[in-house]
Amino acid sequence: MKLKIAVLAGDGIGPEIMRQGVAVMDAIADKFHHEVTYQEAICGAHAIDVVGDPFPEETFQICKEADAVLFAAVGDPKYDNDPTAKVRPEQGLLAMRKRLGLFANIRPVQTFKCLLHKSPLRAELVEGADFVCIRELTGGMYFGEKYQDNDKAYDTNIYTRPEIERILKVGFDYARLRNHHLTVVDKANILASSRLWRQIAKEMEPAYPDVKVDYMFVDNASMRMIAEPTFFDVMVTENTFGDILTDEGSCISGSMGLLPSASTGESTPVFEPVHGSWPQAAGKNLANPLAQILSVAMMLEHFGLQEEGSLVRKAVDASLDACVRTPEIQVEGGAVYGTKEVGEWIVNWIKEQ
Repeated sequence: MKLKIAVLAGDGIGPEIMRQGVAVMDAIADKFHHEVTYQEAICGAHAIDVVGDPFPEETFQICKEADAVLFAAVGDPKYDNDPTAKVRPEQGLLAMRKRLGLFANIRPVQTFKCLLHKSPLRAELVEGADFVCIRELTGGMYFGEKYQDNDKAYDTNIYTRPEIERILKVGFDYARLRNHHLTVVDKANILASSRLWRQIAKEMEPAYPDVKVDYMFVDNASMRMIAEPTFFDVMVTENTFGDILTDEGSCISGSMGLLPSASTGESTPVFEPVHGSWPQAAGKNLANPLAQILSVAMMLEHFGLQEEGSLVRKAVDASLDACVRTPEIQVEGGAVYGTKEVGEWIVNWIKEQ
């Protein structure tokens, strides 16, 4: 297969983890005789510094013309700590999602048996947790009408029927591929937008008689994710709730550096780790590259390359079992491995299979 990949390393630790993701992709391409070409593009704070725009037109065109985007992270403290900044790195991420029509964010949450002790939850609670959060990505408060002055501010949480129907369809379809259990998360007891979500979900239910559907208020869902994460199979929700719940879910595994995600929709899909740019660690060879590498696995599987994606996942599992891990998940007294060393070990393991 021929694949053209747009590479957006972004800010902070992004370039370091991206190098390992690309190296793994190259190892897979070589082993399975695929032809992969890359085109790098700037985004986030780096792009603001260079051209004043966190998602420049040239970057958009590179993404649009690619088969997939491999993305790392954006963010920089100089913008986070300046509430008056008119242009921010995260605006580039929102622009990419909107311009590429990426309305569905898919975040798998799973645990690794050898890392259960690293979870902030008790091992008996998280063992076996394996679910998918599907977040609507281009609507809601993040994109609704906004206003702010010195005394008043508001954000408009607006959704339309077509926006809700298409993301719910993604949720129902994923449930059919997994354990036929879908949880629709909303705040229908308070919010009109949530009541429309619930109304439409109930209208769609009869078309999926093989899927068991639960409806859960977001406050209850956030509690249930901590108290009983094994309850969930597929969860679907709106943009703001999804942003919060997916970050909560990412901690269940014991490290945000372990989980990948995909954003799909009308145009080029984007594959990225769920964590941020961690600028304090940039250039220190500390960042865990596994989420970036597992994003490569998700990308391969998106193109139907199941064997290739499975080999990447097995390589990651092998590295964890061999205690080739970055410091935040290493066993006490274990050897010290950095971003580069973990990536190189995984590449070599793939080559040896």
